[in-house]
Amino acid sequence: MKNKTYTKEFKQQAVELAESLGSRKEASRQLGVSDASIHNWAAKFGSQTSKVGSASAPLSATDAEELKRLRRENADLKKVNHILKSAAAFFSQDHLK
Repeated sequence: MKNKTYTKEFKQQAVELAESLGSRKEASRQLGVSDASIHNWAAKFGSQTSKVGSASAPLSATDAEELKRLRRENADLKKVNHILKSAAAFFSQDHLK
């Protein structure tokens, strides 16, 4: 299997994505790279990405937990919304029969 090479910018953005999602596994799935790669890049670029990627200060532990909870809640609400839209479309076509 051929090893892929990634630019420094890609690696930094991958680490930033993992941090913003709160999950390296999710970031690796979205980007199509291994979880281990993002882990290694975070170790290498982790301290640099907060300076390069954003002007805000790092989140405290409580803020990080709140952000993680809100993202999980947002994902759940998106699923519910999708289900409700599908149901509305299904029932709106019922009168066409």
